[in-house]
Amino acid sequence: MAKRVVITGIGIISSIGSNLPETIDSVLASRSGIGKLKYLDTFHRDEYPFAEVPWSNSQLAEFAQLTDLAGYSRNALLGLIAAKEAFAHARLDQVPRLRTGLISATTVGGMDRCEIYYKDFLTNDSKNQYIDVYDCADSTEKIADLLGIGDYVTTISTACSSAANALLLGARMIRSGKLDRVVAGGTEALTSFHVNGFNALKILDKVPCRPFDANRSGITLGEGAAYLILESEEAARAGNREVFAELKGYGNACEAFHQTASTPDGKGAYLAMERALKIAGLKPSDIDYINAHGTGTDNNDIAEGLAIERLFNGTIPKVSSTKPFTGHMTSAAGSAEAILSILCLTHRMILPNLNLESPMPELSFTPVRELISDLDVNVVMSNSFGFGGNNTSLIFKKI
Repeated sequence: MAKRVVITGIGIISSIGSNLPETIDSVLASRSGIGKLKYLDTFHRDEYPFAEVPWSNSQLAEFAQLTDLAGYSRNALLGLIAAKEAFAHARLDQVPRLRTGLISATTVGGMDRCEIYYKDFLTNDSKNQYIDVYDCADSTEKIADLLGIGDYVTTISTACSSAANALLLGARMIRSGKLDRVVAGGTEALTSFHVNGFNALKILDKVPCRPFDANRSGITLGEGAAYLILESEEAARAGNREVFAELKGYGNACEAFHQTASTPDGKGAYLAMERALKIAGLKPSDIDYINAHGTGTDNNDIAEGLAIERLFNGTIPKVSSTKPFTGHMTSAAGSAEAILSILCLTHRMILPNLNLESPMPELSFTPVRELISDLDVNVVMSNSFGFGGNNTSLIFKKI
């Protein structure tokens, strides 16, 4: 029989907080982290809003308790901070040494430093310590070294579903008995490459993103990192530690319809959600809340909305996108939104779809617009749909 997978630790840094307590304060206050850029130097800094982590690299190094920034990208710093918090939150240093893995997601990697120092690489040797940080695995290796993890270490890059897939793989490794616990999640820093790429696709909104709004115009890019400690139920019992939720189900479906767009009818999204329910052994009516992928693009929101209508067929639960809080954290979005979904279980609430004014006429449901408190929330679904049609849904259940 497959092992149960539970969550014993959480760590997060984003535009709405440098840690979990600050994040909770922000969501309870419905406070968005979207605003003007302060640190990333881009031609588009005054053209679009962003959800930038509001601390410099030097400040992030202090948070991570590093004395030397050399060789560290912003991507790695964000990842170190969130992973350390999750590790400490689960009190893993106080429990027996068991088979532990790290599955970390990122797509842009340390490109933020390489963009700045590229000319130095070509003309002198003054910044050579940053050449290796370009590799997506660099941040993963730094986190593994810091936490002393060596049983299994890997990096996942599937665009916007990356961190959700890290959690999915971690759960499978535990359920199959290959590992006892996994630090799983993702990290992503804003870069000029990010901004230019999404701008070229013409999907950046000039005002803070408005998922599922009839007048939506695109994405607001964000950055940050989020990691969760997944453990088998047996491992979690060690040390009498708190368990926050169970990762009950997961599903992935790659529709490969287009390099960036979803199928118009949301086939991939439907299959991912359907498979997650099947693995969880649940019915659509068992889901209390869906943290939708909800990017704010014309294509994503209609495709995901139609998929939700098809699967839930008259029993549509409460739905919202939390990207108006954190922006689209791309490769880290899946784990950040998983954490926000778990907070709905632990704090008995449903998070609002900020900035929604005019509901989409194509859909029969309207996402939640105001924070709902003091509500029994037992099962939540978190969706993360990536470029290339790589779609993943996760289901978390209250313990």
